[in-house]
Amino acid sequence: MARYTGPVCRLCRREGSKLFLKGDRCYTGKCAIERGRPIPGQHGQGRKKVTEYGTQLREKQKARRIYGLMEKQFGLYFKKADRQKGVTGENLLTLLERRLDNVVYRLGFANSRAEARQLVRHNHFTLNGHKANIPSILVKVGDVISVKEKSRESEKIKQIKELAATRLLPAWLSSDAEQMVGNVVAMPVRDQIDVSVQEHLIVELYSR
Repeated sequence: MARYTGPVCRLCRREGSKLFLKGDRCYTGKCAIERGRPIPGQHGQGRKKVTEYGTQLREKQKARRIYGLMEKQFGLYFKKADRQKGVTGENLLTLLERRLDNVVYRLGFANSRAEARQLVRHNHFTLNGHKANIPSILVKVGDVISVKEKSRESEKIKQIKELAATRLLPAWLSSDAEQMVGNVVAMPVRDQIDVSVQEHLIVELYSR
């Protein structure tokens, strides 16, 4: 699956808000948003009237970039959310939160979603005791995510282990940071998803 490989701080600058794409750096004064860096591009400083479509587009782009998805992949998630019962926007965020790479990040087993995706790709995790190297796998209640035994000796995983012990978990997950094992105890609901996205605008955009 294709992925964005350019400078990620540029994406935060474009959206005008922190997307927390670089892990710990986003919490320091080195963050481009904290430093007041302008919107990238030749016309970033210009004042333009923002249309209704433009506002909707920015929300979609923000959500897509937070979860590290390309356009086609994000559109497929929306179609799936639209077919489910309930509120489409909330269904969409729930689906995105259930991705294995996002769950690894939420458990504190990675500094960022991009790093979580890479670790999953490199076969460092198991799902219910089985190999799981596809970041887009959707977890369900009762699933167990753990770091492989042989991966726990790597310096990278040891550093992550210290991070996991301090990570505040969402209510729908539980974790044993010492054993590097996480559990899905419930499906995420909107109140438990701390992303600054107005999902109803995304729904309006796709409904045009």
